[in-house]
Amino acid sequence: MDTKQRDKKYIMNTYGRYNVALKSGKGCYAFDENGKKYLDVSSGIGVNSLGYCDDGWVDAVTKQASTIQHMSNYFYSAQPSKLAETLCKLTPFSKVCYGNSGAEANECAIKIARKYSFDKYGAGRNEIISLKNSFHGRTVTTLSATGQENFHNFFFPFTGGFLYADANDINSVKSLISDKTCAVLIECVQGEGGVNILDKGFVKELRAICDKNDLILIDDEVQTGVGRTGRLFCYENFDIVPDLITCAKGLGGGLPIGACLCSEKLENVMQPSTHGTTFGANPVVCAGANYVLSVVSDKKFLDEVNKKGNYLKEKLLEIKGVLSVRNLGLMVGIELERDNAHDIAVKCVENGLLIITAKNLLRMLPPLNISYGEIDEAVKILNKTIQEDI
Repeated sequence: MDTKQRDKKYIMNTYGRYNVALKSGKGCYAFDENGKKYLDVSSGIGVNSLGYCDDGWVDAVTKQASTIQHMSNYFYSAQPSKLAETLCKLTPFSKVCYGNSGAEANECAIKIARKYSFDKYGAGRNEIISLKNSFHGRTVTTLSATGQENFHNFFFPFTGGFLYADANDINSVKSLISDKTCAVLIECVQGEGGVNILDKGFVKELRAICDKNDLILIDDEVQTGVGRTGRLFCYENFDIVPDLITCAKGLGGGLPIGACLCSEKLENVMQPSTHGTTFGANPVVCAGANYVLSVVSDKKFLDEVNKKGNYLKEKLLEIKGVLSVRNLGLMVGIELERDNAHDIAVKCVENGLLIITAKNLLRMLPPLNISYGEIDEAVKILNKTIQEDI
């Protein structure tokens, strides 16, 4: 029985997989079980921020795994405390709470926002406004926070207390604010929703409204964080500072981690027993994250992410059959004239390019250290695939 057959027999059918079984990878390239080479511009949905098996990352993770691989959070540990210090020194935030995924980080942010409001105003002030077309995770609560009706099915009853405003419509947000509102939850770029970049003016108005009404502004940076948009965190592109941000995907460089960062006014909201996790702050994962941050936080590195994103956009717009491209750094959405993104993604894999979709777009989240030559190669394969389909 081969890998694909075993997968279909024993793993729940919750993913629409491409017809590839990957075995190894190095840099921007992956290899399947038959030795076929693929250029990967999906990075495990933005997780492999430095590509496959970066030497420095491997060394950091291996060294920690051979020292101590896990301990209870009842004990102190150097790697998570170092990571928290770095995150706080690189940002305006004061404290960090760890989890194992983006959904967990968002759950933590939701709990902090609601507890802050409960502590200050009492029960009943617990509603959170999120934006239509958003995506915040697959737990019951983060599905509830997600502003897409198609996710609000099957798993009833969903967690209550979420309302959905139109993105880039400040009056839509204002119309939902009441004495029950405690927070506003946004993605500055809606990734799963189709790489939709919020208007800068809208985001700045949101910040002002939250300040005026003592609402917590939560910025979901699960996909946009850790250099993906050419700044360490995406909110920096919008000239605001949220009260809470969440990150995950690219932070661990390939290992599962989630983190919720809070402002000084929220740093004492949570106390022992109000939140916790068995695997969060795992030292091996944090060792990988510490290495990722040591590379990605460099300004020259981030400037290159912006330059590469613009270069990639220019090259993509030259392809016949590409209708439009929207990007912030190396977070890229490609609209096709024939509206056949899924079919093209499948054929790209056959042609040696690993690419994913978001709604009706092709989506690229390549390693942040991808070379210009590798960008050219990716565009060449994509162009070939699109022209074959015309």
